[in-house]
Amino acid sequence: MAFLITHFYEGGTADQYQAVLDAAHPSGGLPAGQTYHAAGPTDGGWLIIAVWDSEASFDTFVNDVLMPALQTTTGGFAGPPQQRTAEISNLLTA
Repeated sequence: MAFLITHFYEGGTADQYQAVLDAAHPSGGLPAGQTYHAAGPTDGGWLIIAVWDSEASFDTFVNDVLMPALQTTTGGFAGPPQQRTAEISNLLTA
């Protein structure tokens, strides 16, 4: 089942986002299992929204790619995000 995550980084900036994106995402594409990615500034910080083909794909990415990348990345977000997740019950596309 498709899986949605949102990450809000209080005080986050475009430069911090780009540092994490460069470290954790393949150049010009999405990680395996991610089908949608959007991000941008919002009141008080930076918001990231991603759709995954499953919660298992998201968990694999976090454990095998994102967390190791964050340990060696400089210039990224200062702390963990406020996270919300949901199993997607309705997904419309253009």
